[in-house]
Amino acid sequence: MAGLEDENFFTSRTLTADPYPYYDELRRRCPIRREPHHNVMMVTGYEEARAIYQNAEQFSSCTAVTGPFPGFPVPLEGDDISALIERHRDEIPFSDQLPTFDPPKHTVQRGLLLRLLTPRRLSENEDAMWRLADRQLEEVLPQGRCEFISEFAGPFAMLVIADLLGVPEEDHNEFRRNLGRTRGFGSTRGDVLSHTPLDFLYERITTYIKQRRDSPREDVLTKLAHATYKDGSLPEIQDVVRLAANLFAAGQETTVRLLAAAVQMLAEDAHLQEKLREHRSEIPNFIEEMLRFESPIKGDFRLARVAATVGSLEIPAGATVMLLNGAANRDPRKFTAPEQFRPDRENAREHLAFGHGIHYCPGASLARAEGRVSVNRVLDRMMQIRISEKEHGPPDARRFRYLPTYILRGTRHLHIEFALA
Repeated sequence: MAGLEDENFFTSRTLTADPYPYYDELRRRCPIRREPHHNVMMVTGYEEARAIYQNAEQFSSCTAVTGPFPGFPVPLEGDDISALIERHRDEIPFSDQLPTFDPPKHTVQRGLLLRLLTPRRLSENEDAMWRLADRQLEEVLPQGRCEFISEFAGPFAMLVIADLLGVPEEDHNEFRRNLGRTRGFGSTRGDVLSHTPLDFLYERITTYIKQRRDSPREDVLTKLAHATYKDGSLPEIQDVVRLAANLFAAGQETTVRLLAAAVQMLAEDAHLQEKLREHRSEIPNFIEEMLRFESPIKGDFRLARVAATVGSLEIPAGATVMLLNGAANRDPRKFTAPEQFRPDRENAREHLAFGHGIHYCPGASLARAEGRVSVNRVLDRMMQIRISEKEHGPPDARRFRYLPTYILRGTRHLHIEFALA
């Protein structure tokens, strides 16, 4: 790729539209390579990424969301910066969110979240997904066309998590108004990150938890309010609120990207569309290959506590590392012909779209269910799904606008047309 050293991954609109040649060139040169603009160690190799994900002792997650922006509050000097991390971690944006926690705090808080996401609750939630998907489709079907992201994927993903947490149905429209879009998250425009961007969620969920602790009811919010740590102790209200807000904020946006990428793939491939319509048992693996092929999260950051060796490569203490999931998922050492979308790929589920190790996405099963339900319902209710040429151009000259962010991967809009089933 010509001009590699001149490309700034964090600001380039070219790489926002198509980062894969950049990933391939970095990996060809070295699966862990320092980029010149922000001094970030870019990890494009599958095994190298897995090794770092698994190594929470040497790699801190304190900057998992922010990476080099705005950077660590103080200079990182010395052979072991663990003490500096603990002293200053609360000064880093998003430091109150689960992805930035390290053990032992992460172990305790994740344990609480998993006690909320019980198999029974997830099963009940999946039952509701079918109804929610139908309800959302009913709003768009009569027109024979829709902007899939804003008219189905976004509202559906939000309502699924609202149902999971037991948000009263009379409040759903308020949540839709306030959580309809992500603003400035990982923006390539250099937007300043707010320390507490989840104000609406914090306020509303705090109110719910306080109400249910004072006046318990027979509902999910009461179970949420009275969930305990593994040792039986009751968490502070703020701990429960943060976990619920994180589930909302992180789970909604990434699932939207998965759903949009899946429907875009179907709309571009009539043969695949009909194959899945006739063989529904193949949809789960189609979802896994979609996650591998177009990972909704481009990557996660880590901060090296001490000097570490990954494979034969040295990473110095204090280095910011970016684990590029989308690149690792196209490593030819792991996936045969990774640039090809193969819905029957045998090892598709081994992708790193949900991360790996102790920070493996706790909502992975939820996202998979949303993908499976959505694809099934779309195929049930729509025929001859196709990309709108008026909005996106003809097949040989498509026009898509991608999210201007170095964190999320996906189109900003997806206009489709269809016949009624």
